[in-house]
Amino acid sequence: MVDFIGIGRVRELVARRGAARFMAELAAEIEADFRRWDAFEKSARHASHSPLGVIELMPASDGRLYSFKYVNGHPKNTAEGLLTVTAFGVLADVQSGYPLLLSELTLTTALRTAATSALAARHMARPKSRVMALIGNGAQSEFQALAFHELLGVRELRLYDVDSAATAKLERNLTRLHLPGLRMQRCADAAHAAQGADIVTTVTADKRNATILTAPMIAPGMHLNAVGGDCPGKTELHRDILARADVRVVVEFEPQSRMEGEIQQMPADFPVTELAALLRGAAVGRVSAAEVTVFDSVGFALEDFSALRYLRRIHHEEPGARPAIDLVPDLDDPKDLFALLAAPLRARGVAA
Repeated sequence: MVDFIGIGRVRELVARRGAARFMAELAAEIEADFRRWDAFEKSARHASHSPLGVIELMPASDGRLYSFKYVNGHPKNTAEGLLTVTAFGVLADVQSGYPLLLSELTLTTALRTAATSALAARHMARPKSRVMALIGNGAQSEFQALAFHELLGVRELRLYDVDSAATAKLERNLTRLHLPGLRMQRCADAAHAAQGADIVTTVTADKRNATILTAPMIAPGMHLNAVGGDCPGKTELHRDILARADVRVVVEFEPQSRMEGEIQQMPADFPVTELAALLRGAAVGRVSAAEVTVFDSVGFALEDFSALRYLRRIHHEEPGARPAIDLVPDLDDPKDLFALLAAPLRARGVAA
């Protein structure tokens, strides 16, 4: 039998752990795996693009465990009452090849994306950054708000979305959480939201080269958490921001980010630093209070590997139902797979 974690169990695990603890522990798992970067077999995700979206497979392995995630991104889905992003994943034992866990990753991807954003910001944003602009108030926005509030101490959110209903939804959800000391302010446009912010998070969904932020909106010392540009032809930052002399850009996995991130707009030799180098102490995230830092986040398979391993661990630590599924046959004779069909076929023959 293979462990199974569905939506209900993830909700239960977050509730039992508490959102703050869950986020902190997940960020710690991700950091620990990035610190052993060289132990992993890494590749850019395999993407199948269509006019309306993308379906991707994201594998990673450390030689002992193997994981993959299936994930889609279809921005037009919401018009039909469907999610923009859905995902599931598998964690397997390399030695036997047997799957250990089949898990939902729709909720978990949102959690791990926000945890990774906050983890990077710890090393890149100015100390005591307390004001964050949150541009794009859709499905990922609450997770980003929660992670930055709990893990970085953000106390003021400046909100903007072209859809005012999305902002109202975000305000409503965060108000219900009663997060201590958190203030929210609606803004008229992206420029207004960015004004006075220490951190600017962009998390928009349109599959196009958008210009959410332009160079005049960027003040010295800002940290930009660019989350929405995550496939070829999809960006959020004007290239002039990246071309600034005082900009430092960090990516997750450079070969993938060159194709999919904000840096797809830049020459092939445009200098970037990988997140692993930051977390291992081989590079710094910021050299001065005036430097502009950019986390060009597209999501990388190693983060899903960490999330799946973390989910499986707490699935066994926390009480509650621990469902499993018969995904792999259990045989008396491993060379006799047909035995699984022989008995029912014989029974059918007798009945006939």
